[in-house]
Formats: sequence, C-alpha cells, structure tokens
Amino acid sequence: MPLLAELTQLTALTLVLLLAAAFVAGWVDAVVGGGGLIQLPALLTALPADAPTGAVLGTNKVASAAGTAVASLTYVRRLPPIARTVIPLVLCALAGSAVGAALASTLPRDWLAPVVLVAVLAVGAFTLQRPAMGLVHAPRHEGRGHVLRTAAIGAGVGVYDGALGPGTGSFFIILMVGVLGYGFLEASVHAKLANLTTNIGALLVFGLQGEVWWLLGGMMALANLLGGYLGARLALRLGSRFVRSVFLVVTGVLALRLAADTVALLT
Repeated sequence: MPLLAELTQLTALTLVLLLAAAFVAGWVDAVVGGGGLIQLPALLTALPADAPTGAVLGTNKVASAAGTAVASLTYVRRLPPIARTVIPLVLCALAGSAVGAALASTLPRDWLAPVVLVAVLAVGAFTLQRPAMGLVHAPRHEGRGHVLRTAAIGAGVGVYDGALGPGTGSFFIILMVGVLGYGFLEASVHAKLANLTTNIGALLVFGLQGEVWWLLGGMMALANLLGGYLGARLALRLGSRFVRSVFLVVTGVLALRLAADTVALLT
C-alpha cells in the first residue's frame, strides 16, 4: 500500500487519538511494561475492518520497538545491565518469541484469555501480599543457578509474547523480582532490553510479510518514543517504590480487560 494511502483511510481525529495512545503506551511501557494494553486496542479500533491482522500487529510493533529502544537506552545510561543476566534473558526471550509466534496459530484462542487472567490475578495478589518485595535489590542466586533461572524467564515470557503479548513487560519484571530477587527498578532495565528483542523479532516477521503500515507506524513511533523517554526518566528519578505502584495499577487494568474478554467468550 502506498504510504500516503494509509493516512487517507483515517480521519484527523482518529490519527490524533492514535498518537495520544502511542504516547501513553510508551510512558507505561517504560515504567513497568504493558503499553500494549493501550496501543494495540487503539489500533484495532481505528484501522479499517478489512485491514489484515498482520498490518495491525506489525504497525503496533513499529511504535512499540521505538519506544522500548529509547527507554532501554535511557535506563542503560543510568543503570547498566548485568551481563550474566541480560545475555541469557535476551537470547532466550528471542528464541521463545519465535516459538510462540509459530505456535500461535495452533493454540485455541478461547483458552488464552482465561489462562492469562488467572496468571495476572496471581501476580497481583502475590505482589500485594509482599509490600516490601522489589523495593530493595537483593539478588539471591549465583552462577549456573542464576543463569538457568534467567534463561527460563526469558524463554517462558518470550513464548507468551510471541503467542499473545499483552503485559509482556510486566511478566518479565515480576518474575525477575520474585525469582531472582531483583528490585523493581533493576528488573525494569533488563525487562526493557528483553522486550525490545522480542519486538524487533516480531517486526522483522511482519515486515517481511509486507503488511506493516510504515508511515502510520513511524508517526506513532515518535509519540511512543517521547512517552518512553519521559517514563524512563521518571522511573529512574522516583525509584522502585514508584515502579511497584505503577505495576499494580497496570496489572489491575490487564486483569479487568482479560476478565471482560473472558465474559465475552462465555456469553
């Protein structure tokens, strides 16, 4: 599709709302992950009904990858990642996302929302019951045990991202906090790098399929990038307690959305 032809299918108000959604999604993603809860539904609503699924998902990944990239850079400049954590996390997340994408078409979609809903509710309850969890960075594993646990987190969440996606950053963070003993802020640094990897991998697939709306995706990428930059700076300034609070809010919103999807499937 010619680049300008993309925008002629959208009203000016729709375009402004999409840019606003991309900005907010970038901010949320930078702080705690879960920006897809805002940006992807906005695209599903705004794009024409006959737009291919690949166009929606691919355009979403253009914006998400840009915002995650600038957030990752902002974090890394202030809080360098740990090599023994980031390497297995990123590599296994990339492999996991490829497996998830390959399996996506074979999984019953009706099962996904209820399963993820249970996981999100469990994560939220687990975090609420431990008010001090993640406020202090206190890694509890070393050597091979640390690498294996980190690789398992990357692979598991990567598969989820490839197959479904919403809340990927939040799952990365809570598993690193709960399993590895990382602080919310330190977990966010590594989660951003892993999420950036899965976004780029998915974008390459959609790009090769030729279904991405590049002009719209580029405009949303700029808005997402600005939101990501501001969100990352605020998280670094306010610390793990702030990130934990935003995490709980995003988890609650994700649970509500999944609950609504589950009810819709049952009715």
